[in-house]
Amino acid sequence: MKTQWEQLDTRLSDPVLKTLKELKFFNMTPVQAACIPLLLNGKDIAAEAVTGSGKTLAFLVPLLEILQKRQEKWKIMEIGAIIISPTRELATQISEILEKFLKRIPLLKQVLLVGGVTLQEDAEKLKKGVNIIVATPGRLEDILSNCTSIRLSSCVKSLELLILDEADRLLDLGFSTSLDSILSYLPRLRRTGLFSATQTKELQQLIRAGLRNPALIVVKEKSNISTPVNLSNNYIIVQPEHKLSVMIDFIHSKGFDMKYMIFLSTCACVDYFSQIIRTLLPSINVSALHGKMKSKRYKIFDQFRNAQSGILICTDVMARGIDISEVNWVLQYDPPSTASSFVHRCGRTARIGNEGNALLFLLETEDAYVDFIKRNQKVELHKIERETSEDTVKECLKCMRDLQQKDRLIFDKANRAFVSYVQAYSKHECNLILRLKDIDLGKLAMGFGLLRMPRMPELKGKDVSSFVGPEIDVNTIAYANKQRESHRIEKLTKYQNTGVWPSNHKRKQKQTESWSETKKRKLEKQEKRSKRKEKKKLKQQLSTASGKKRKKQINEEDLEELAKDIALMKKFKKRKITKEEFDTAFGI
Repeated sequence: MKTQWEQLDTRLSDPVLKTLKELKFFNMTPVQAACIPLLLNGKDIAAEAVTGSGKTLAFLVPLLEILQKRQEKWKIMEIGAIIISPTRELATQISEILEKFLKRIPLLKQVLLVGGVTLQEDAEKLKKGVNIIVATPGRLEDILSNCTSIRLSSCVKSLELLILDEADRLLDLGFSTSLDSILSYLPRLRRTGLFSATQTKELQQLIRAGLRNPALIVVKEKSNISTPVNLSNNYIIVQPEHKLSVMIDFIHSKGFDMKYMIFLSTCACVDYFSQIIRTLLPSINVSALHGKMKSKRYKIFDQFRNAQSGILICTDVMARGIDISEVNWVLQYDPPSTASSFVHRCGRTARIGNEGNALLFLLETEDAYVDFIKRNQKVELHKIERETSEDTVKECLKCMRDLQQKDRLIFDKANRAFVSYVQAYSKHECNLILRLKDIDLGKLAMGFGLLRMPRMPELKGKDVSSFVGPEIDVNTIAYANKQRESHRIEKLTKYQNTGVWPSNHKRKQKQTESWSETKKRKLEKQEKRSKRKEKKKLKQQLSTASGKKRKKQINEEDLEELAKDIALMKKFKKRKITKEEFDTAFGI
C-alpha cells in the first residue's frame, strides 16, 4: 500500500521517500499536505499552523526536491536554499533532520551557522562546500556583511528557496532589522516560505515585503482552538508562599519516570530554582537552560531530549519549535509575558498526534488570566484542586533558607531571582489584569525563601509585614568559594572602616555644587536653547520669503515672454511680418 507521500501529484525522489520511511513518517499532517504541493509548484506561501503540527517537514521535503530537480549540477559553493530560525536550538534541530535526508543525497551539502564560534571558523566550514544554509538571523547577517575572507553575497545569486521558520518569533526577538539586511542580499526571483504558529501585525508587514502574491495557509485542528486536540490544559490556584511546595507535591504524585518542562519568567529564577528543585527532588535528573547560557545550551538540551525521564527548568527560549519526544507535563510556574507564549509553551507536549498535559500555576490575584487566555488564544483551561501539606511547605522553606546560609552564592541568586521576577511582572503584557500592586510581596518573598527583603524601588511604601525572616546576620553568610569569600571579607572590612562599600569599578567622583549654582546653570541652558530656536525660526522665515520672491520673479518673466510670443503670432497671422522674420524671432 502506498503512503500519502507516494500519492502526491508531483512524485518525490527515492532518497526523500526512503528517508521518510526510515523516520517512520508514513502519513502527512494537514500543514504538510497543504504546503508541499504549493512550494513544489513555485508558489510563495505564508503558513500558520498550531505548534507541533509538522511544519519542519512541510518545508524540508519541497526544498530537497527543488534543489535535486535542477538540471545544472550545483557548484561547491553555490547556495540554493536558506532556512532562518530564531534560536540556535531550533536551527540545530532542523539541521539534524536535514542531515538524515542528505545522507542519501551526497551532491548537496549543508552548513549550520548559529554563533558560539568565530566568524573565521564559520567561513572555513563554508569554504568546504555549501548548498543549504541553516542559520540564526544575527549570525547570517554578520557573515553576509562583515566576513571578508569569504564573499557569501556572491554565492546566493542562484537561491531557489528562502524559509523563515517561526517567523513571528523572529520578529518578537527583534530580528526585523537583521531580516531586512539579509533580504537585501538575496535575489528577488526566488520562492519564499514563511511558517509561524501565530499571526501578528508585524508578520503581515513581513509577508507584504518579502513574498510575491503568497498563498495564505491556516491549518488548525479545530476552528475554535489554537492548541493541539490531544493536549489537556489545566490550571491551579495557589498562595504565593505555597507555589513551590504545591509543584513539588504535584511532581511527587505523578512520579519520576516522566519528562517535565518547567517554564519560569526570568533567567535569574531558572538559576535559583533549579538548585532548589535538585535538592528537593534528588531522585530525578534536573537540568536548567536559559538564553544567557551560550556554550552549554545545546549540550543540556540534547541530554534532556535523549533522556527517558527528567526535569528541564527553562525560560521561553525553549518555548518555540523545539521537538522533544514524550514530554509528559509542561508546568508553567508563572503566566508568560505574552499571550502567544502561553500557546507555545503548552506546545512542547502533545506533538504530532501524541497526548500531553499542561498545568499553569496562578495566584489568587491572577484568576482573571484564565478568561483572558480563553478569549485571546481560544484555550479552555480546566481547574485542578490540590492541597499541600504544611509539612511540605515547611520543608521547602527550610531547604531554600538552609542552602542560602551554606553558600552566599545561593543567597545572591535568591535575591536576584526575586528582584528579576518583580521587575518582569511589572512589565507584563497583561498588566491590566496581572497587577503588581495586587500581590502580597511579603508572601511572595516567603515563596522565594528569602532571608531578608531586598532593597528595591518596587517595595517602597508597600506592606510587607507578612514576610517573616530568620534572626540571622546576613553578613556572616560566607561564599563556599574561598577566593570569592576572601574578596568579600576584604570589601566588608573596608566598609566597616569607611562606611562606604568599595565598588568594583572606579567611578569618577561628581563635583558637588550649591543649589543656586545648579539653578543658574539650568537657566543659562534654557536661555541658550530658546535663542537657538528663535534663530532657527528666523532663518526659516527668511528662506521662505526669498523662495516666494524668486517664484514671483520667475512667474512675471514667464508671462512677459509668453505675451511677446502671442504678439508675434498675431503679426504673422495678419501678414504684417514674413515667415523668415517670424522664424528668426522664434529662434528657429
